[in-house]
Parts: sequence; structure tokens; C-alpha cells
Amino acid sequence: MTTKGNPGVVYVADPKLLACSNAVPILKHRATLVHHLISAYGLQSKMKVVPSAPATEEEVRGFHSEEYVKFLQVAQPDDQEIIEDEFGLGFDCPVINNLWTIVCQVAGASLTAARALTTCQAKIAINWCGGWHHAQRDCAAGFCYVNDIVLAVRHLRTKFDKILYVDLDIHHGDGVENAFFFSPKVVTMSFHQLEAGFFPGTGKCKDTGQGKGRYYSFNIPYKAGINNKQFVYLIESILYNLCEVYLPDAVVCQCGADAICGDPLGGANLTPEAFRACVRHVLNLNKPTLFLGGGGYNKVNTAKLWTTITSEILNIPISAEIPEHQFFPLYGPSFELEVTAGLRKSENTQKSLDETIQEVHENIDKLAEQLGQKTSKLF
Repeated sequence: MTTKGNPGVVYVADPKLLACSNAVPILKHRATLVHHLISAYGLQSKMKVVPSAPATEEEVRGFHSEEYVKFLQVAQPDDQEIIEDEFGLGFDCPVINNLWTIVCQVAGASLTAARALTTCQAKIAINWCGGWHHAQRDCAAGFCYVNDIVLAVRHLRTKFDKILYVDLDIHHGDGVENAFFFSPKVVTMSFHQLEAGFFPGTGKCKDTGQGKGRYYSFNIPYKAGINNKQFVYLIESILYNLCEVYLPDAVVCQCGADAICGDPLGGANLTPEAFRACVRHVLNLNKPTLFLGGGGYNKVNTAKLWTTITSEILNIPISAEIPEHQFFPLYGPSFELEVTAGLRKSENTQKSLDETIQEVHENIDKLAEQLGQKTSKLF
């Protein structure tokens, strides 16, 4: 059933999608927490709620290899010891019950959101259950079994010629970058922590694409402990300059919540206010935009973040006090939407940030030269 709301914003959600998202062990109950907090604030009623349609095998194979797809269709938890690490299924991507159903539902939700944009149902589409950016063509990785982002971008390309992908997750969006590393039709831009031993260990500034896709991949790495001011500074210093050169027709923004302070797998010191500012800049581009979830392993903070972003997208202010609802006790003892930054000192300096921005701008200039344009203006 489709709920009437703001015709400009589609929100993909339904019980089966939530159940499939909750089935991934490390994400257990997260999708439900997010959906219920959005609903508790009354934001669901302000959007056009659309149920997800599962992806078909053909659609999943639009990116993933035939061998990997066949494996996902037959893999069973009882086979875990036999297939350990085959096709990336192992410690962080265990074989779980109904894996193929889950893969199709998650991929289908992002495709449903993308279709809302290509059919002009909406200017903005949201799927907080999506954003699985680590999955590769022929294997799972980093809790990601399917790359719904790549599938959604491929669908958007049926209507929009040039796509900008913005990745705000603390981990490098390696699966998406690899998928379009040779393509001049998709610009990937990933803001992420890059340090020895931090997953996935990729995404240096110098990694800019290859072949026809050279200078279409942009990586903006930072060090541990980055704070709100520094993170927003990076976005503001790069996003608009790149878009003046590339001129995207549509945007996909992955909003991984593991960059929020207190995430067990993160290392940043951000609060939802930093993401609110970044999302505002993405919205300022005034393009058809798909917003997706991603990482986020402090589930309460993840719900707070994606609810905050939803309110920003709708331009509807919401109370700092968490409304009473089914999962209200989990938000104690403060019961506030705010996430307070920690005391961790940022290892980033103004000098290190400016050096990164300088290098990225040089890559933007090289893209401009390829396109026969004037070079970008330095910040």
C-alpha cells in the first residue's frame, strides 16, 4: 500500500524490507529502530511511502557475476565451514538463512527508489536499508552481500546521463568505485578515514580512475578523530568545485552512520549536525537525488542520524526530545536526538586537510582539462 505524502520525496519501506535488513547479524533490529523513530516524529506521513519490489535475478546480474549469483542462491548456513571465505563469505559476511531473498529485497529497495526518480514520481528518494558499498562484482565484503548502490546507479543511467556518487561513510566506498573505475559517466567521491589497519585500506587521493574513467574517481581521505568543522570544511571545499566541472544530472548520496561519534567500528568524532550540513549542500545541487544508508553499528545513533537527515530533506524541524514510542527506552538516559561529540582529539590539522583539498583540486583541474573546460577555482 502506498501512503500519500510530500510528492517530492519517496520513502521506501515495508515490513518485508525491514525484516530482511534486520536479518543481517550485525544490523539486527537496526532497520526497525530507524523506521520507528522516523514514524514517531511524524515524518513518514510527510513522504510518499512506497513498498520495495524485490530485484530479479537478471537485475542482480546486471553487476554481479553469474558464479557469485548462483552461489548466493544455494548457500546455506549449514555449509558455513565448507565455504568459509569462498566468494567473500566468512567472518564479516556469514552465510545466513534466506540469503538470496535478503539480497534481492535490499537490492530491490534501492532499485525501487531509483525508479521513483527515473519515472519522475519524486525529486528525492530515500532507502535507509540500502547503501551496501563494499560488495564487489564477484564477492561479498564488509557486511555487504550485494552492491545495491551500483545497481541503482546503473538504473539511473537509463534516464540520467551523468551521475555523481557521494559517499559519507567512514569506510572507503571501494565496491562502488571499482564498479565505475573505468567509466566517464559516473563520478565517485568518497570521504573516508584512511589509516594502516583500518578497513578496507583503500582510497588514496592518487586513485583517480583508469582508462576513460581517469579523473572520474575522487578520494578524500582523512585521519582519525575528524570533527564536525573539519568534515564540513572538506565537503564545502570540494563538492561545488567538482560539480561546476562535471555538471551531474542526478546524485546518489550514501550516508553511512559509522562516522558518528561512538560507533564501535568507526574512529571519527562527528555528530548528526555535520551530516545535516553536508546533506544540505547535496540538496543545494538541486538534482534528482537518491539517499541511502550504509554503515552504522551504534544502532540508536544510526536511527538518530537518519531521522535527522530525513527531517533535513523534508525541511521539517523536529524536537530535540525523542517522542515516546515502542523503542523509547533505548534512547535513555538523555532521551534526546542530539549525539554529543566525544573528547577525542582530531589527528587532522588544518595543514593536512588543506593538503588533501589541494591534491583533490588538482585532480578536478585535470578532469576539467579533459572536458575542455577552465580549471576549477581553488577554495
